[in-house]
Amino acid sequence: MKRGLKTCALLVLSASSYAAMPPSAALCGSCHGPQGQGIEPLGPRLAGLSADYIAKQIKLFQTGKRQNATMQPMSMTLQGDAVYAVADYFSSFDVPIVTPHLRGEKAVYENPTEQLVYQGDWQRVIPACVTCHGPSGLGVGEFPRLAGQQASYIKNQLIAWQKDSRSGDQDGVMGTIADKLTSAEIDALSKYFAELK
Repeated sequence: MKRGLKTCALLVLSASSYAAMPPSAALCGSCHGPQGQGIEPLGPRLAGLSADYIAKQIKLFQTGKRQNATMQPMSMTLQGDAVYAVADYFSSFDVPIVTPHLRGEKAVYENPTEQLVYQGDWQRVIPACVTCHGPSGLGVGEFPRLAGQQASYIKNQLIAWQKDSRSGDQDGVMGTIADKLTSAEIDALSKYFAELK
């Protein structure tokens, strides 16, 4: 009984340590979840992404550089400081801890998906995913976290890069990389990162 009470007390303390949802984030929470954990298939996880990254993506939807029939009109409901209030709110939530695997831990990867993730494919000029997205895709600076993100979302984004319906990355790097990936590789990479939990 004491253990159960302790657990409840920790959950209450943990939940109360987060800021209250700003009114401007309520609409976002209907698809991304009230704490940004994502709702499959409506919206991807926002928790674990930096506030700067989230704000930048909102602005890319607003300008049409990033295209999505649902997100474009939704993003227009956020103006001025509301963009940053939403970004700050969702970026404040924790995500499951992933034990990172570092690039170079293995000299040879038998699994071709792990090879793409940790070593890339230099014959096709594809850098390792972890070069930009950090160990195990945990995210670094402007490069978003991939670990634990929904497989369907990762897959759809890679396809969007291929179709030029998503842009806004530095020097078109992701579009260039995505163009070189096969559909089987996209499926495998999406599944691999989604299962890192």
